[in-house]
Amino acid sequence: MVVLGIDTHKRTHTVVAIDDRGRKIGERTVGTTSTDHLELVAWADRFNPEGAGEQLWAVEDCRHLSRRLERDLLAAGRRLVRVHPKLMAHARDAARSYGKSDPIDALAVARAALREPDLPTARLDGPCRDVRLLVDHRDDLVAERTRIINRLRWHLHELDPTLLLPSRTLHRSKNLQAIAGRLRELEGRANAVVIRLARDLLRRCANLSDDITALEKELTALIEPLAPTLLAIVGCAHLTAAKILGETAGVDRFRSKDTYARYTGTAPLPVWTGNRERHRLSRVGNRQLNVSLHRIAITQAHHHQPARNLLDRRRATGDTKAESIRALKRRLSDVVYQALRADLHHLHAAGLPALPKAI
Repeated sequence: MVVLGIDTHKRTHTVVAIDDRGRKIGERTVGTTSTDHLELVAWADRFNPEGAGEQLWAVEDCRHLSRRLERDLLAAGRRLVRVHPKLMAHARDAARSYGKSDPIDALAVARAALREPDLPTARLDGPCRDVRLLVDHRDDLVAERTRIINRLRWHLHELDPTLLLPSRTLHRSKNLQAIAGRLRELEGRANAVVIRLARDLLRRCANLSDDITALEKELTALIEPLAPTLLAIVGCAHLTAAKILGETAGVDRFRSKDTYARYTGTAPLPVWTGNRERHRLSRVGNRQLNVSLHRIAITQAHHHQPARNLLDRRRATGDTKAESIRALKRRLSDVVYQALRADLHHLHAAGLPALPKAI
């Protein structure tokens, strides 16, 4: 068994090979082109002459830097897993070397992969990554629109402190048109530069809103055939379903609903010793998935009677409001897991896999 840990960067990748006892047996630094990656594969094959033994590649989970490397290794038929940076910290602390360098980090990646047998498997890109890219791009546009609206509010306050602005719907077309009309009324009576800047911000806000709306329509059309069961969950609309599908990146890479709950950060952490069992809120896991489940939980708490019954039972046993919501989120994690499994089964039955198989 040979494990090859990879520390990725924009210009170079450093690889350290270890044996099945964690002893370092090789090290190499290469560039980031496909040619460099093929040379790396040829170098690694010398540790398994004539295919003897098993070879496992492990890469730190920072996919913007490792995307091309993962694609080339998978295309070459190599088995590849992703190591979360938190797992590397424990391996680095337990090592006898001090400091931080690319070889030290690559060694920590390899030893973490050797220690942890059930790391997520890397695979080729598929529709789920397309969904995630679109969702992330929409989030960026929404954040940019929010920054523009904040600047616009300051300009409008300077021009007319008595102007009443909506708190959450300023980006809507009717509100933007009303502000444009007010700016026309203020011409000649207020600072011309401020009016010009406000108009420019109005135009940019309107353009961003159009782009965001177009992305939402594209995501709706993309998500409906991929996750019909997920969309059937009360409180899970198209954007929430797209966020869940993109962040999960293939539900079949999780062994069970409990593993998925750990990944979503909804599994409570045990913090007790002695006779009384106690658990506390988990602050680990994928926070994007966690906030998506929280959004569903809050919606169900207001509009779904079974969820309201669960919350009432938890409150009756002494839970606080926050603790009862956490219990509901834990249940919803299982519901989402089963829905994703069902959607994956339907897609495979129809001959349209949601994700390509790992090589």
